[in-house]
Amino acid sequence: MTNVGVGPCVGDFMTPEPLVAFEGMPLVDAAGLMDEHNISGLPVVDASGALVGVVSETDLLHARTTEGLWHAWPGLSVRHLMTRPAISVGADSNLEDAAGLMERLRIHRLVVVADDGRTPIGILSVSDLVHSMALRGAR
Repeated sequence: MTNVGVGPCVGDFMTPEPLVAFEGMPLVDAAGLMDEHNISGLPVVDASGALVGVVSETDLLHARTTEGLWHAWPGLSVRHLMTRPAISVGADSNLEDAAGLMERLRIHRLVVVADDGRTPIGILSVSDLVHSMALRGAR
């Protein structure tokens, strides 16, 4: 998937087939999914599978440290805390541009979407970028 002369693409380093949360899913279930799979964030989709946001450990921390949210925790759904809109890129996006976007926006992941611009097909995380840096150093 590398663009010749342009450098590596997001698709070269993304984690494919991401787990997703549905916007109506209980927040406790999303937290359990993140814990079980040792991941720090999930793309959030609507009933049609379209990307509508992201829920992250930072969002969950916000709930834990905000008294009103913590008291409401058992009844909260993902839509109550997710960050929207999700920041997304295509698999053919330049990796350096994606890294710059993450740095500029101070975010830890980008949702990689299909050509339709709405269906999550992967995640590019900071860990994926570190992996790309390690590979570059090994050459």
